[in-house]
Parts: sequence; C-alpha cells; structure tokens
Amino acid sequence: MNTDARPRKSLGQCFLTDPRIASRIVSLGDVGPSDRVVEIGPGRGILTRVLVERAAEVTAIELDPRLSAALREEFAGTDRVRIERADALTYPFEDLAPGFKVIANLPYYISTPILFRLLGLRDRITVMVLMLQREVVDRLLARPGTKAYGALSLSVAYAAEVRKGFAVAAGSFFPRPAVESAVVVITPRVVPPITVRDEALLIRLIRGAFSHRRKVLANALTDEGFEKAAVAVALQRAEIDPARRGETMSLEEFGRLADAFVARRSP
Repeated sequence: MNTDARPRKSLGQCFLTDPRIASRIVSLGDVGPSDRVVEIGPGRGILTRVLVERAAEVTAIELDPRLSAALREEFAGTDRVRIERADALTYPFEDLAPGFKVIANLPYYISTPILFRLLGLRDRITVMVLMLQREVVDRLLARPGTKAYGALSLSVAYAAEVRKGFAVAAGSFFPRPAVESAVVVITPRVVPPITVRDEALLIRLIRGAFSHRRKVLANALTDEGFEKAAVAVALQRAEIDPARRGETMSLEEFGRLADAFVARRSP
C-alpha cells in the first residue's frame, strides 16, 4: 500500500503498525475459513491483510477516499475482499447476510456511536473484536457506583457479554496517540439478562438518567422529557428512591422502572 497517505486529524486517524498486534486481534475473533468479516476503518490495511488470509469473505468499510482507493488497488486480484468507501455510522449493515463478525480498530472519536449502532444489529453479528480507547473499555466493563459506569456500560450489558482482551502500547501506532488503547471482545446475547416489555424505553431511560449525572433520578428523567407525574408514579411502582442517581442503579432496577412506565400507560 502507498504509505504516502498522511494521517488525517479530522478523521482521528492513528494507524496500527505492529503486525503481531493485528494477528492477536484476529485470533481473538477466532476467524476461520468459513467466516464472513466486516472491518470498520481498515486504514492502511494491516488488519485487512490478516483477515484475508483467514476469512472466507471480508467487507472493509473506509471513509477516507485516499485509503479506500489504495486498498482497492492492493486487493484488486482478491475476490474475497470488498472495499466500501462509506461512513460506518450510515452504512447499510442490514443489507449484509446475518452471521458476520466485526473486527476493527474503530476511529476513537466516533467509537461510542458506532458501538450503539452495532448493538442495534446484534441479531446479525456473532462476535465483535474492537480496538478502543482504554477509557471506553473501562466504561464497557464498569460496575454500578464507579466513576466509569454509565449509559454505555448498561446498554452493552443488556445486549452483550464483554471480555477484555489486552492493552496495546501507544508505540504500536502512527502517529502515536495521546490516549491508551485496549482490545475488547463483545459477544451479542441471544437472550438479554433481563426481560422488559419495551426495550426502546429501557434504553431511553438509561440514557436519560446519565444525561445529567449530578442530578437525582427524578429530575434527570424530567429534564429528558419524561412527564414529571409519570416519573413519580413509575419510581414508586418500581420501589426506587427518586433521590437516587443513575450511577447507583443496576440494569435490573432500570428494567423494573421501564416496566413500571409501561404498566402506567397500559389500559
């Protein structure tokens, strides 16, 4: 590949340069000759090359036109690779046949919205192995009452099982990032750990509770557009103190609260 493609700060580009790390990432996904893999942000192709050696089919989604053109040229003779110049936030993953794996070094500046997008497609994805900012990995694995605990922690816990892979040194990238990095394995759940009557409402409540972290739950939800009286009744039915804050709430408690809202609006 043409290495003259300079990293673009506007796209948050930091290219992985250590092929041993790339191999470890792919190994964590247990990628084999029958697997179809989606790679987000292939950059200069260090992960792509390992994936092509091991997978049946690779779809690599790259926003940068310079890099997507270079990748198309490099893999022109390989019919098992499709290079898509596209934005992962709007790419039609729904058009792909279900049962694919996602292996990626996600652009850190948009990693959270991409994660939420992928979680919404979890019935189509078998496993995700993602390189992320270390801080985001800490949030994924955080427990109630800790500083890192938030909407991402809960949303992922509902949709998937999370396992930390390994830390990656800043010297493994060009340019050298100012943040620490880590690889995480996310396995979508076939059955969520709790049962709720309205999943979309559950996620809305979780996000609302953490939109104003310093506010008590009753005020935070009201500020997010929930009717004050409805919040009061739902909290009472769910047996949750309205003076609590979102960071103290477990997934099970948010589930009770969501069902209490549904019960209130049911005839």
